[in-house]
Amino acid sequence: MIKTLQASIPQSKHKVQNTVLVFLGLVFITLVLLSASIGAYQISLKSVISILFNIVGLNLGEFTVAEANVLMGIRLPRILMGILIGGGLGLAGAALQGLFRNPLVEPGLIGVSSGGAFFAVVFIVFGASLTSITPLFSLIGLPLFAFLGGLLVTLLVYNISSYSGKTDISVLILAGVAINALMGALIGLVLFYADDAALRNFTFWSLGDLGGSNWSKLGIAAILILPALIFILRLFPQLNAMALGEREAYHMGVNIQYVKYVLFLASALIVGTAVSMSGTIGFVGLVVPHLIRLGFGADHRLVLPGSFLLGAILLSAADLLARNLVRPAELPIGIITALLGAPFFIYLIVNFKKVKY
Repeated sequence: MIKTLQASIPQSKHKVQNTVLVFLGLVFITLVLLSASIGAYQISLKSVISILFNIVGLNLGEFTVAEANVLMGIRLPRILMGILIGGGLGLAGAALQGLFRNPLVEPGLIGVSSGGAFFAVVFIVFGASLTSITPLFSLIGLPLFAFLGGLLVTLLVYNISSYSGKTDISVLILAGVAINALMGALIGLVLFYADDAALRNFTFWSLGDLGGSNWSKLGIAAILILPALIFILRLFPQLNAMALGEREAYHMGVNIQYVKYVLFLASALIVGTAVSMSGTIGFVGLVVPHLIRLGFGADHRLVLPGSFLLGAILLSAADLLARNLVRPAELPIGIITALLGAPFFIYLIVNFKKVKY
């Protein structure tokens, strides 16, 4: 039934959607090249392209060793981390908004971010004993704890808001607000026992930062985030069907519970990993999918990949501003995203009844 519904979509609509994705892709590539070029140490676009092509054995021009070291050792892993995290947050927000058919739902609002942050802080403050047991924990401990925290809090909020297999959106949002407050209090309690070094680390980490990105962290983030992205992207027909209502989607052959569990698990994995790698970065999961829906419609065939691309664009642009506005110092990237996202969130609340999906 779902395949029949997808096949009935006019080809002209598919062409428009593909055009939008191509446009976002071009903007994305342009911004990546600019981010690689602009910084405290300037690298010309010609040198950036030459270095990137030199990786695959193509010699397109000359570049200095210093330029190659800065790009490959510092700037490129940071850019790629921003792409994974920004795109992942945008995609997770789009999936959750589609699942609950509500434009105000986003990972932070239902407790995923705060749960991941709480468990990450627990690891930062008390994780030294675990890292001494095995060196593996020094690599995967923080993202693992953040993922578990995001998953447990997400399931808790979901169970609170569910009754007889149905989810009450109002109760879900209220439960998310309450859980966020509880997680904030628990974070404060953990920090009470933190030493100066852990407290300093948490302060900078909580504001959002991609400065600690390196190839090892990028590899861990890719292993955890990419499978979750693929699972979510494959569910666009089911999300389109569920936009009509859960009962209608069930009669169309959608396994409602399977879709819910996959989206919750995948979203928790993405957000938990993002929180552990870059701290709490707010509003990307809220603003990005809403912009895609307002501009191009609610078809998840476009909304999901479009949200990934626009999320990557937004976070890359915010990181570019954070690195250059006060250079050689850096602004926390979470400040930039909050300054952009908070006014838009207020706009959503004021105009919520006017929004049509």
